[in-house]
Amino acid sequence: MVKNVVIVGGGTAGWMAATYLRAAFADRLSITLVESDRVGTIGVGEATFSTIRHFFDYLGLAEEEWMPKCEATYKLGIRFENWRSPGSHFYHPFERVRTVDGFSLTDWWLHKKPSERFDEDCFLIAALCEAKRSPRYPDGRLFEQEYKENGVSARYRTTLSEQDTQFPYAYHFDAALLAKYLSKYGTDRGVRHVLDDVQDVVLDERGWISHIVTKEHGELHGDLFIDCTGFRGLLLNQALGEEFMSYQDSLPNDRAVALRVPADMAAEGIRPCTTATARDAGWIWTIPLFGRIGTGYVYAGDYLSPEQAEADLRAFVGPRADDLEANHIRMRIGRSRNSWVRNCVAIGLSSGFVEPLESTGIFFIQNAIEQLVKHFPAAGWDESLRTSYNRQVARVMDGVREFLVLHYYAAARADNQYWRDTKTRPLPDGLAERLEGWQTKLPDADSVWPYYHGFEPYSYIAMLLGLGGVPVQAPPALALFDDTSASKELQLVGDQARDLANRLPSQYTYLAQLHGNAGA
Repeated sequence: MVKNVVIVGGGTAGWMAATYLRAAFADRLSITLVESDRVGTIGVGEATFSTIRHFFDYLGLAEEEWMPKCEATYKLGIRFENWRSPGSHFYHPFERVRTVDGFSLTDWWLHKKPSERFDEDCFLIAALCEAKRSPRYPDGRLFEQEYKENGVSARYRTTLSEQDTQFPYAYHFDAALLAKYLSKYGTDRGVRHVLDDVQDVVLDERGWISHIVTKEHGELHGDLFIDCTGFRGLLLNQALGEEFMSYQDSLPNDRAVALRVPADMAAEGIRPCTTATARDAGWIWTIPLFGRIGTGYVYAGDYLSPEQAEADLRAFVGPRADDLEANHIRMRIGRSRNSWVRNCVAIGLSSGFVEPLESTGIFFIQNAIEQLVKHFPAAGWDESLRTSYNRQVARVMDGVREFLVLHYYAAARADNQYWRDTKTRPLPDGLAERLEGWQTKLPDADSVWPYYHGFEPYSYIAMLLGLGGVPVQAPPALALFDDTSASKELQLVGDQARDLANRLPSQYTYLAQLHGNAGA
């Protein structure tokens, strides 16, 4: 049996891998993590989506334990600004669409058009984001909706495959603080932490990794090596020569510039969502943490220089950006052909990355870790385990690629060359046919990317209705239905949303209480 794992690289990917493996296998597996204090992490991955709860549950970490230490806030969805037209916005919520008489409430919305805001008419979460509400009451209870928090997770640890209901929120957090928190969690439970520079990766006669050579600690041997070295791909791409497959023909944004903006969150309030604001050559993220705002411009280097992007970001932020240091990042968009090669598994940016529009970077890490546990090898290194792992990881990334391409292709915005070009780039295989079908029938389980990739049909529906660049229509059959029940359900959504917005505390109030409890 494989009993000795060496993780090269720290940051979010390395420490999530180390702590999850420790939680899964306890002391039956030796885990060493080696990282350099001279190699910085990207550290801008501050937003997640709702499946992340399984990771913290698996480690046995309650929100009141880790959230205050990581400046974490709640995220109920994503607010898209200016993607349809200047001044417009809509929400992509963590909330499934209700069904009335066998048809989705969004089908009924298209038929009845009670207003121009599908997100406010069909979902609860849009109102909570607008009102800057917490998803929890002061006593910690989750707001009322279909998800039952104390279901299966109260009996045993859950993973992504048990995501049978839609949990209504994810988190924003300071990625560096999370890595620091997890490093203490891991080392307290027996993970060996080596702070050193890797100088060489040594292969044996088969082409497998024998060991790595560090500057101060010499040789570090292992059975399985996990590459968490970021875009460098030190083990998988450089040492083992695995091919990298670019997505840039359809997703051209390959750069970002980020700022950490001080803010008085008590005065401003904390909107429980990530905001993605369309710009001339990409989009700007706004992520509210408990003590500051994380913001950055994701853009295509073919359309905008780093200097122009930084100037645009500073202008967007305003005077608070003065004297702040900007972090410029070059992104490698795509995936390694195989993320597991011989005795090396790449997790995180070394495995693959699409731009952070839907906060999928940490989801990719979580998925890879869970799949590694499920495919963990014995001494014989069964090839079928590697094949199955690589197939699942590739399908997840390819599916997310397709979903992100939809964001640009379906956006009504076309006011400059960058946005006009989003309509003419090559589409991933199968997407053109799906888009044609969605114009007459909104996406469902039979018509979206057919493999697990973290997004359900309601996400595709939300983007098509919100972006406005692809014509869609209600099912013709609804003209023959009695719409009384649908009208009542639409009214009920509005009533429930207003009631929740009135009764739930503000996010800042709830988190301030959580910080106080943590301090006590």
